[in-house]
Amino acid sequence: MDPFTVIPLEKEIPDSFFVSYIDGQLCPETTVAHRLLYNRMILVQSGSGTLHIDDVDYNLSENQLFLMSKGQVLSFSGDCIVSGFNLGFGESFWKKTPSSANNCKAVLFNNASDNQLLPLSNNDRAELGFLFESLWKEFDKCSYINKLDALAAYLKIIMIKVANVNASLAQGFDSYEKQVYRQFLELISVNYHSSHEVSTYAAKMGISARKLTDISKRCSGKGAKDLINGQVIAEAKRSLQFSSRPVKEIAYELNFSTPDQFSHFFKKNTSVSPQDYRIKFVSEAS
Repeated sequence: MDPFTVIPLEKEIPDSFFVSYIDGQLCPETTVAHRLLYNRMILVQSGSGTLHIDDVDYNLSENQLFLMSKGQVLSFSGDCIVSGFNLGFGESFWKKTPSSANNCKAVLFNNASDNQLLPLSNNDRAELGFLFESLWKEFDKCSYINKLDALAAYLKIIMIKVANVNASLAQGFDSYEKQVYRQFLELISVNYHSSHEVSTYAAKMGISARKLTDISKRCSGKGAKDLINGQVIAEAKRSLQFSSRPVKEIAYELNFSTPDQFSHFFKKNTSVSPQDYRIKFVSEAS
């Protein structure tokens, strides 16, 4: 793969939703890196090979659940063998789910890199496998009135179950601080292109920047500024790896005043310059 070639987008799907069963194989097109248009869950009941998400490689085995958000870059190694389920959903479909599951989605997918791989116990894998299979069978039925609503209800149940598996939600899920933290992640995912300052997000939420930073540290172990920077760096890396756009264009797109300001920010957070990061990726990919 030539990393300077623009990565193709995932194909659009009807109703912004799909679920499929993978029976000991992968579709050939999954070996080609592509940028996701939809949030994605892949339940690996058994498998081997490597799953590539952005610039991180994951070895496939068994009892794994991968969570990926819109915008991430996904591909599989050519020798992958997987049994499990592949589920994708967009925002227009998610709106059909009951609002009580919104907090689950925000924490799991707004900063998906923190929850990219969830190892599952045998019991959790069996329970999720049953839910995914039920959803898949319903999805495979002929169209009927309110079918999308039924699928959305299944998705809500799966999302709540996955949230319970996620260690970050194990305690204080409904606490005030968790709600503030999830709201903050939601705002970052929408506004990171235009706003990098903690004070801006705090003002939108009606709290002080200090309070937002304290809550972020208690909920994630990271400060509010670190969470914002992490989202910006993740997008910058994707752009440098999988597009041929000039660094200055990426800098302006991410709301930096000058390319030098962006380069300084990137090097401070990754220890390498944007140009060196791109060259390193080219070298490793060749």
